[in-house]
Amino acid sequence: MKIGIIGAGSIGLLFASYLSKAFSITLYTKTSEQAEEINQKGIILQEGSTKSRVRVRAFPVSKWTGIEELTIIAVKQYQLDSIINHFTNLECIPQNLLFLQNGMGHLKLLENIPAANIFVGSVEHGASKVNTYTVSHNGKGAINVALFKGEDGSIKEFASVCATINYPITLKDDYYNMLVNKLIANAVINPLTAILQVKNGELITNIFYFAAVKKLFLEISYILNLENPISKFRTIIRICRKTAENRSSMLKDLDAGRRTEIDAILGFLLDEAAIQQKTAINIESYYYLIKGKEQVRRGVN
Repeated sequence: MKIGIIGAGSIGLLFASYLSKAFSITLYTKTSEQAEEINQKGIILQEGSTKSRVRVRAFPVSKWTGIEELTIIAVKQYQLDSIINHFTNLECIPQNLLFLQNGMGHLKLLENIPAANIFVGSVEHGASKVNTYTVSHNGKGAINVALFKGEDGSIKEFASVCATINYPITLKDDYYNMLVNKLIANAVINPLTAILQVKNGELITNIFYFAAVKKLFLEISYILNLENPISKFRTIIRICRKTAENRSSMLKDLDAGRRTEIDAILGFLLDEAAIQQKTAINIESYYYLIKGKEQVRRGVN
């Protein structure tokens, strides 16, 4: 099976590294310079003190023609518009597209994409991009995938091969519930760690931070009408413990002066609150605080 991966950030590099063990991989990068560097040096995968190198083909994303049997889109949610616009210029209809974005704000963008089958996924692996061709695998986690539109035969074949290379994919029946479960953790951990400038574990070891965690979670539960909030809250605690020394992606984005995915996460919840005519004081406050930090760090007026 030929697989294309659009996006050479931490997740794109991580997927390319592992999937190259069983598939023919073509990685599509934002710039031609990064593609050239990956073609020359390969991708370096760091796992603790161990390093390995894999070889994949790399091209700038403008060269993607949609001919692969499966294309994985591993870019930030706010980068999807330009990627989706590229779809309209393709000469063929892509067979299978798998979108790996945080939050749920991107779902409305997927409804009219011309593709035979569309899937969405959530990734719980810890990964960080060291440089343009090196990725650090900081912790193993689940990869969940569900059908958004079309038929699921091809993704089942893909998942069965992934199991043989110790990179398991779990198929879910309900894409909405799958993404909601990931959204809840992202909506609590990402904004709070980014605002407080702390690692994930401090959210539960500091009693005052933990009080803020509980208040934010209760408001999210209210907006999403959660039926089993206690189970969801325990999951957040488990994630904070498991990733105690990790810095969230939103914190890293702010530190690097990059745009965050706050619109796809808390922005989605604010839209849900508006639809239901519910107030969301904490969510709204944290949303504005992150947007303010973005403006300061990125120098945007």
